[in-house]
Amino acid sequence: MSLLTTQDITMKFGGLTAVNEVSMSIQPGQIHALIGPNGAGKSTLINVISGFYRPTSGKILLNEQEIQGKKSSTLSHLGISRTFQNLRLFKNLTVLDNLLIGLHNEIGNSFVSSMFRTPSHHKAEKQAKEIAEHLLHEVGLWTLRDMQTKSLPYGKQKWLEVARGLISKPKLLLLDEPAAGLNPTESDELEQFVRKLPEQGVTVLLIEHDMRLVMRLAEEITVINFGKKIANGTPQEIQNDATVIEAYLGKGRKHA
Repeated sequence: MSLLTTQDITMKFGGLTAVNEVSMSIQPGQIHALIGPNGAGKSTLINVISGFYRPTSGKILLNEQEIQGKKSSTLSHLGISRTFQNLRLFKNLTVLDNLLIGLHNEIGNSFVSSMFRTPSHHKAEKQAKEIAEHLLHEVGLWTLRDMQTKSLPYGKQKWLEVARGLISKPKLLLLDEPAAGLNPTESDELEQFVRKLPEQGVTVLLIEHDMRLVMRLAEEITVINFGKKIANGTPQEIQNDATVIEAYLGKGRKHA
């Protein structure tokens, strides 16, 4: 059974069709890549899946339950999380506080317990801090936990964005161009980190322009162009697909 399935998803903005009847299936424990040229509709499709847009038509199924049109906060509780290509961090807060904010809606702490500082409130705060601290160790940001986010180098901010995506312990993580702006060493470290996520119960949908990274990480790739799906298959199949070579990689050119 697929973890996530899109069925003929279409997203229109007035007279513009940004996504046109795109169907794909993501299996549990899989690293699945979504690729395509700039303007192909990748970000729009991710925004639909993550609840930022309600699709014009089509269905999205999470464990066979329809979720299209649900708010992003609801989808977070259902197990879908995402990162953003344009970082959405609280620049004046510390690294640790950025993660704790991400857990605010996951703790289940009531207004009354927060207001009166009940034992359940203290317990929830302690649990949240333990989760955040563990994740900071995992992504190499522990020693920077008290630093203001705006003072972090760009590569470290990207790691913090990834950590924010993981803080709610999602079943499905949508990674939107996580390697953009990283140097080769940082990109290699990211590759090794993402490769291990399925072992921790996290399925990944990767949107990325670094084709070498995609080909090394992805088990299955979906390609879209001008809002339509043009190919789906293994990295080997995609590299040898004439339509993909012409539309995405460049006519007559193949990437290793």
